[in-house]
Amino acid sequence: MNIIKKILILEDEKPNADRIQRLMLKIRPDIEIIGVLPSVKKAVDWFSKNESPDLMLMDIQLADGVSFDVFELADVKCPVIFTTAYDEYAVKAFKYNSIDYLLKPIEKDELEAAITKFESSIHQSQQQYPLIEELLNQMRPKEYRTRFFLPYRDSYRKIKVEDIAFFYAHLTINYANLFSGEKIVVPQTLETLEQELEPKNFFRVNRQYIVHVNSIEKVHNFFNGKLKLKIKNHEDEQDVIVSRTKAPLFKTWLDY
Repeated sequence: MNIIKKILILEDEKPNADRIQRLMLKIRPDIEIIGVLPSVKKAVDWFSKNESPDLMLMDIQLADGVSFDVFELADVKCPVIFTTAYDEYAVKAFKYNSIDYLLKPIEKDELEAAITKFESSIHQSQQQYPLIEELLNQMRPKEYRTRFFLPYRDSYRKIKVEDIAFFYAHLTINYANLFSGEKIVVPQTLETLEQELEPKNFFRVNRQYIVHVNSIEKVHNFFNGKLKLKIKNHEDEQDVIVSRTKAPLFKTWLDY
């Protein structure tokens, strides 16, 4: 994936500037070289009038000083490959947007490797972005369902979640039982409801029931470490049982 489209060259020796241009066009024929500048002054002036390129190849020793001065006098946001005949500037170079440091005479393979390494790192960052965004989404406070808007006879009815004592599934139909004793069909599955309901208020006690904390009247010990619940307005003869594996979590939930 070629990310670099526009390159700026800072080089005060014409043979070296011409060599870099030839190498770049061999490596990436589609790259546009938008300028070749010989001095700190011209570079500062250029950055004051133009948008940053995708990459800059910068000789460290220019006609009127060292290229590090450009960073002090202009707003340079692009990555840089430094080029020089000397290696004493290497450590300092990496303080200034540097992605690589090449010694003259620059070889085609070295220049191509530096560009490829940079583009690969950008591509990997772009691939990681959805994962980062997902983690951030998980860290953000989740909004839980506060109401239902359900078909009712020939119209619709709004039901507040806080008015629901429990949800249960019977055969292929799912119901919401209100604290008032009324029973209403809901289209959501218990699996969906489990994700949509505020967990501090609702608990999935088994495959058939999700109960509101205020609907629980009594909790009885049952055999084999299970629990049996007495639920408000639950007229069904079937017991509401909390499994042995869920019982500790259920007791912790009630106690919190």
